[in-house]
Amino acid sequence: MSENPTRGSPLAAAPKQLIQRLLTVGENRIELLAVEFQEERERLLRAIFLALAVAVLVLLCGLTLTAGIVVWLRAYPVGAILGLLTLVDGAMAWYLARQLKGLLRDWQTFPETINQLKKDRQCFATDLKPS
Repeated sequence: MSENPTRGSPLAAAPKQLIQRLLTVGENRIELLAVEFQEERERLLRAIFLALAVAVLVLLCGLTLTAGIVVWLRAYPVGAILGLLTLVDGAMAWYLARQLKGLLRDWQTFPETINQLKKDRQCFATDLKPS
């Protein structure tokens, strides 16, 4: 008959439920982070592989094109032809470098995990706000 009156009350169970909810939310967010990390790694490796393949093929194509143009325009001074081709190649490289810079500037890492954590923070701020 000397039962603790606060033991079965909802107020005593509230911290335990809050901790369980926080652990569940944390576990879900860690799982989401792990999935996004895997996706990010695969996307990055694929991007690196494709960039290397493109670079090698563009280099081969550029060398072949340069040799073809020099042979085709052999009546003109070779130095002038090579200088013009260097300017064209430099302009294309500058354009591609700008494109890469824009891609890296807009790159988002783990966007869904960050969004979910922001939503969780807002939810907890609303739920824990004193009345």
